[in-house]
Amino acid sequence: MVCVTILLEKMNNFINTAIFLCKRLVKENWKTTCFNFRYFPFKDAIKFPVLISKNAIFKLKEGGSIRFECPLRYGLVKIGYGKGDIFDEKFSRSIFQISGELVFKGNAAFGQGSKVSVAKNAKVIFGNKFTITAESEIVCSKRIEFGDNCLLSWDILIMDSDHHKIWDEEKNIMNHPKEIVIEDNVWIGCRASILKGSRIPSNSVIAANAVVAKNLEDPNAVYAGNPARKIKENITWG
Repeated sequence: MVCVTILLEKMNNFINTAIFLCKRLVKENWKTTCFNFRYFPFKDAIKFPVLISKNAIFKLKEGGSIRFECPLRYGLVKIGYGKGDIFDEKFSRSIFQISGELVFKGNAAFGQGSKVSVAKNAKVIFGNKFTITAESEIVCSKRIEFGDNCLLSWDILIMDSDHHKIWDEEKNIMNHPKEIVIEDNVWIGCRASILKGSRIPSNSVIAANAVVAKNLEDPNAVYAGNPARKIKENITWG
């Protein structure tokens, strides 16, 4: 009798899992389904932790990887979703090309047209509650790290290298990549550029069109201009 009860429980669990999976398969587009079951173990894939819009392109190249440092759940990472009055939803495409490592520590949302490129042996770390509105670019050759609750507007460029080498007269490379660190609760305005060697302290606001290329020292401040400088302090945002 005990064996029959255990068997019935296993059958019931199997049926419930099958029903749940069928509902997800019907709900999600084929690109999302293929991605999750291609790159994650079955027990993780059935949770559909990554949602990819039909307009998005995601290429996980040889040596590339995705790692979660948080409990998995449905829709933890969303790529290519969102609406905006000044963006073309039909033709704006998100592109991810990953030869290095992506690390997610919680929720992450990449709006339409967002682009992420991670080179071999490079790493990008996204803290919890990370958001890109749309049409922004992250290009990583070494390491880029975001803290929790970072909000990026549109047309932002974040790049930790010059993307082309420069040599001196003795053939030594002069412009090595330098990591970028963006701490917790940072808001970056539209068309800002965050370049190699930048560090943005917690609770900062980077104004529209600002260019950051160094360590900004004071938290709770607004930085603006080219190069970015502090224009207000003791601020909060949210």
